[in-house]
Amino acid sequence: MPAKQGFLITVRTARQGAAMEKGKLSAEYVAETATLTLSPRDYEELGLKEGQQVKLSSDSGQALVTCRFSEGPDGVFFLPLGPTANALIGEQTYGTGVPSYKGFNVEIETLDA
Repeated sequence: MPAKQGFLITVRTARQGAAMEKGKLSAEYVAETATLTLSPRDYEELGLKEGQQVKLSSDSGQALVTCRFSEGPDGVFFLPLGPTANALIGEQTYGTGVPSYKGFNVEIETLDA
């Protein structure tokens, strides 16, 4: 099971916004907020196929996500804010009252076929 360390950035996507019109419990919203985008090179290093599920882990938790490739920097992964991202974000606010949504270390691990 190949694994790769990287840096997670949470984002908002147009697909997420459109899906939110149907509700945060809609299948479209849940699927979009559980979709990780990563660079083609990271995809290749992990041996991923479009739409493959992987385990994403941080110091605060883990989640299953579906992968989509997108142009961007290698080693930087993007996940829409939502229930899946919340499972990975720590409670520490460093006195700001807001957790760190932008930029923390994660590990992607492929699952057995």
